Amino acid sequence: MYTFLSNSLQKQVSVMSMNLSAKLDELQRGDRHLETTVALCEIRSQLQELTKSVESCQSEVSEVKRDMVAIKHELDTVQQVKEEIEELREYVDRLEEHTHRRKLRLLEQGLTFFLTYSIFSAVLGMLQFGYNTGVINAPEKNIENFMKDVYKDRYGEDISEEFIQQLYSVAVSIFAIGGMLGGFSGGWMANRFGRKGGLLLNNVLGISGACLMGFTKVSHSYEMLFLGRFIIGVNCGLNTSLVPMYISEIAPLNLRGGLGTVNQLAVTVGLLLSQVLGIEQILGTNEGWPILLGLAICPAILQLILLPVCPESPRYLLITKQWEEEARKALRRLRASSSVEEDIEEMRAEERAQQAESHISTMELICSPTLRPPLIIGIVMQLSQQFSGINAVFYYSTSLFVSSGLSDESAKFATIGIGAIMVVMTLVSIPLMDRTGRRTLHLYGLGGMFIFSIFITISFLIKASKPIITEFFGYVQEMIDWMSYLSVVSTLGFVVFFAVGPGSIPWMITAELFSQGPRPSAMAIAVLVNWMANFVVGIGFPSMKTALENYTFLPFSVFLAIFWIFTYKKVPETKNKTFEEILALFRHNNGRYIL
Repeated sequence: MYTFLSNSLQKQVSVMSMNLSAKLDELQRGDRHLETTVALCEIRSQLQELTKSVESCQSEVSEVKRDMVAIKHELDTVQQVKEEIEELREYVDRLEEHTHRRKLRLLEQGLTFFLTYSIFSAVLGMLQFGYNTGVINAPEKNIENFMKDVYKDRYGEDISEEFIQQLYSVAVSIFAIGGMLGGFSGGWMANRFGRKGGLLLNNVLGISGACLMGFTKVSHSYEMLFLGRFIIGVNCGLNTSLVPMYISEIAPLNLRGGLGTVNQLAVTVGLLLSQVLGIEQILGTNEGWPILLGLAICPAILQLILLPVCPESPRYLLITKQWEEEARKALRRLRASSSVEEDIEEMRAEERAQQAESHISTMELICSPTLRPPLIIGIVMQLSQQFSGINAVFYYSTSLFVSSGLSDESAKFATIGIGAIMVVMTLVSIPLMDRTGRRTLHLYGLGGMFIFSIFITISFLIKASKPIITEFFGYVQEMIDWMSYLSVVSTLGFVVFFAVGPGSIPWMITAELFSQGPRPSAMAIAVLVNWMANFVVGIGFPSMKTALENYTFLPFSVFLAIFWIFTYKKVPETKNKTFEEILALFRHNNGRYIL
């Protein structure tokens, strides 16, 4: 630019010089005064033009200088930004390395005595849920006889079989209605009183409900049984929300899956306990059934004794209440170590990641585009547990075993054996949960249940067609008798795969999918759906059995196939992931998980 302006100025000066020389030559040759005056005027005019040209060039040179200074400043700014980007990249690399080291240290944490004690104290609530789910089945005839006697004493006439069935159905189903109310209230209870505080207060309901059921016969009132079942249902609904939340928040990262499975282990132990105590040789009698129902007071009292020693959830203390020192004290007790900085940092990272979602309401949770996908996953996982057909298997198990050649008494003990198998397989799934992963185990569980549900349907069809086949093909009688054992194997296989996947995973994964802010509301919605599905199955299964007969399990097979496809396509793996990483997974892959 400088060269261009210099050349332009030189050309203009040369032209002016040539013009001046020409005019001077004319003056030297000319004699007249007028011509001299005109020539001088022209020279003066050209000198003025030359001056203007010089000034114009100087102005352009100044502008170019300013442009060059601006360009230099911009280049300096670009270089500075480049250096800042490099520093930022180095900082991000250091942060990722620090996060990775922190996660490795978190993965090295082990099971301590006090952590074990706290988890045992908490899961007594899930044992309460399992016990009260199964306890009403064994003394069915005894309870119906009691209702008949009460009705006759009140009204002086016998009650119809249809009405007595309706009364017993109320005693069974009102438990699920209470569970819906309790489950939906769990989020409010967890935020208002804390996880531990909510569990302690909930035992008041447990003791009240157990006392009402235990004194039903003494009071000669089946309404007291209904009220007791409703109150214990509210208690169990709150337990199914609070206990998984508490355990997921106190468990170390590398043990969260296995310790989450302890929820289902407690449920299966409660179911087995109710089956064993409900046999006629123990409490399954006209005199013993009130004691059988009243024993629900034991888990509540035991938890009231043990739980006060346990710490509140550190995540609740730090993130919800902002009590850092209390959270540190709780972590030191749970980890049996004074070095808890990794846990504190991980909680702080979760807090930063969910700052916009703190104290989120149920409607905000449902309307949030980021939180809706994990909420849908949590709901479908709960449905996969209840609509899998496991309740139908327990309903059919005794008749299946009788049809395979066992006596009535042996078939009842075989049903207890199914409960024992569930306990054993849940124990087996605990170490697998953090090795194989939640998603993988759930797929295995749903797939195995689908296959064995088809086999159960085949065994029903064989049983139904047995007289016809025997009449026309008597020589295949032996083979048909052998095939009847297919029902036993199919039932056992169905239960085994339920314990591996759908039995335990829905309880833990809902708590894992959400950060501290929306977790209580999400758990409340998911648990409400679980109890509603439980109620629907309990009410609808007898009608479905009458309508479909030998094809009763086909709807469950269809549901299992749908749930398997959904899990394969939509459910992420949460194994060894922090709550912050799981939250980021849905934010970064928002489109993938929206249905």
